[in-house]
Amino acid sequence: MENLWAPWRHAYVAATKPEKNDSCFICSAKNQMFDKKNDKQNLLVKRLRHSLVFLNKFPYNNGHLLICPFDHTGDLAELNEKQLLSSSLTIQHLLKIIKELIKPDGFNIGMNHGAAAGAGVPGHLHWHIVPRWNGDTNFMPVLTGTKVIVQSLDSLFDYLNQTIEKQPFPEEC
Repeated sequence: MENLWAPWRHAYVAATKPEKNDSCFICSAKNQMFDKKNDKQNLLVKRLRHSLVFLNKFPYNNGHLLICPFDHTGDLAELNEKQLLSSSLTIQHLLKIIKELIKPDGFNIGMNHGAAAGAGVPGHLHWHIVPRWNGDTNFMPVLTGTKVIVQSLDSLFDYLNQTIEKQPFPEEC
């Protein structure tokens, strides 16, 4: 069996996990709906009618986004049709924006459903959009254990917000 090593993710894995009674970061941002002053610090890129869009604090690649429905549930079966449609349309719209903005060659899009499947926040569903480029896995992580992310989260946050404001989301989102 071969192993896939991703040592740059250790900071995430080793981070202190919140207590069971603590609110998840998604719900914390949702509960601050009218206080947007911490959005950049929280990496909250967009508030929509049925979901929130975050930059991933521990990205696999530049532009790694999280699409999170409002409801705090870890079970996809608990989302209603409107929430599922909204999430799908949000992902579709974000793909167009990311393609224009940072021009990736492709994307990994998906969800880790449950802690055993690798969900970092198993109590709150979220989809990942990970932009990919031909050759984005190069010698750096293989030989040095270092993943190169070419843009700071602050810079990407500002760049993404400027672009999103020019391209409104569909009403169903």
